[in-house]
Amino acid sequence: MADGFLGYKTSFMLDVVVCALVVLVPLLLFSLFQVRAKRNHRLHRKLQLVLGIVLGVAVLAFEVDLQILHQGWENIVHKRTITAEQLVRARSMLRIHLLFAVTTPLLWLLTIVLALRRFPQPPAPGPHSRLHRTLGWLSTVDLVMTSATGLVFYYLAFVAPGV
Repeated sequence: MADGFLGYKTSFMLDVVVCALVVLVPLLLFSLFQVRAKRNHRLHRKLQLVLGIVLGVAVLAFEVDLQILHQGWENIVHKRTITAEQLVRARSMLRIHLLFAVTTPLLWLLTIVLALRRFPQPPAPGPHSRLHRTLGWLSTVDLVMTSATGLVFYYLAFVAPGV
């Protein structure tokens, strides 16, 4: 299989997901700024829907690439020289990353579905606001941790110099 486009021996979709992780967090923060500071509930709703759809499509394409086409991340990592110690560190970071990566789409989906069902059209504060704010912040923290741990895993597994 061909290498990724970031210049490392990865896969195309792995590099796409890394770029998405870098872009998603600032867009999420912009969306939160729009709703908290600007009270622009419509733009916040649109951005969250777009980000949720992009996240869903990226995760689906990534899993197809990783699990079906490459039959696991270790088949990709072995395209480069990596020490046994580096592999152990990468596996450890992957375990931490997966704690967040598995819950992020589920929590975000719950947040979006409840918001679509419980907020009026056009969106405005209401009885669901308190729960939505809590779920939204949990989703935000989860996504930030998914991004941070994913980037560290990418570095450890695919970028850090080997022997």
